[in-house]
Amino acid sequence: MRAVRLTVTAATTVAALTALSACTAKSDAKDGDAIRVTAADSKCDTSATSVPAGQVTLKIENKGAKATEVEILFPDDRIVSEKENIGPGTRYTLTAEVKAGSYEIACRPGMKGHGVRQKLTVTGSGTAAAKRDPRLDQAVAEYRQYAQDQADETLPRVETFVKAVKDGDLEAAKKAYGLSRLGWERTEPVAESFGDIDPKVDVREDGLDDGQKWTGWHRLEKALWQDKKIGAAEKGLADQLVKDLKDWQGRVGKAEITPTSMANGAKELLDEVATGKVTGEEDRYAHTDLVDFKGNVEGAQKAYELLKPVAAKNDPALTAELDKQFASLDTLLDKYRSDKTGYDFVSYDKVTKDQRKELSDAVNALAEPLSKLAAAVVK
Repeated sequence: MRAVRLTVTAATTVAALTALSACTAKSDAKDGDAIRVTAADSKCDTSATSVPAGQVTLKIENKGAKATEVEILFPDDRIVSEKENIGPGTRYTLTAEVKAGSYEIACRPGMKGHGVRQKLTVTGSGTAAAKRDPRLDQAVAEYRQYAQDQADETLPRVETFVKAVKDGDLEAAKKAYGLSRLGWERTEPVAESFGDIDPKVDVREDGLDDGQKWTGWHRLEKALWQDKKIGAAEKGLADQLVKDLKDWQGRVGKAEITPTSMANGAKELLDEVATGKVTGEEDRYAHTDLVDFKGNVEGAQKAYELLKPVAAKNDPALTAELDKQFASLDTLLDKYRSDKTGYDFVSYDKVTKDQRKELSDAVNALAEPLSKLAAAVVK
């Protein structure tokens, strides 16, 4: 879930699509040559405005009083790579792959709005680029297909949910709600990379920007569980949800995906769990947070498994730890399944404070080594 962004235009999309290719070079930049990003509540200072094409590292420090989000953006506002929820006083290292072209580094205090931005020029023709491990190209191809499959499988589930809403069947709509979100939650970083779709379908009321109309799943969730009514407005919102998700379905195949964006996306999915699902904030009316939780973990694990052959060669200790922590978290989540083979989990309001702490600890134990995956695949 993220806040609203600018709309992508067709002209800039075509231009931006030429900025990255399947072949990326590894920059000669050493750790000391990383771009240092100092974020605060009203500024975003960067130590460099130009870097060579290839692997780019941002050394981020948040000196503000608000949590912030730092992104590398295409000119059309699509996301190359990002890190959300960087707390006050926190440091983070973000690794990405970029081709020659014009970009922006954005800091978004409070994780809302357009943010404070700095221009970034990436130089080099790319003619001397060394081809990456072909296993990484295969991983990207398979992950792209996975993301498309998830979008394709989501639409029928959403249509079942929407039909129940339009029929005025409150209980059937409630039953269909959680499962309708599963494919989205598995591949949320890909959906978020477009910038303008997520705010339409997955924003919570407290995440709205000034003047933004509240639409999407969570608006309907509130109507079903808190207001306990389905009126003409809700039926219209249901139709809009299908329309917006069909837009997402049609765009998934055009997403820019690299090995580092897969790795960073896996970590972002764990961050989504830590900041929204474990706290119970995501599905605060329906309490179906564990379905979203499981979807996020499954999506992160899929990206990891596809990258694992290369990561295991470069850092076998890291992949051994990730295998251990994924297995541990999966086992813990299974304790909360009502249906041991499906996605019928206990209502999250029945999960005790101590149990939530146990879940949070397991997420954190996985998130720490997962943050090192991007660096491991580009060694």
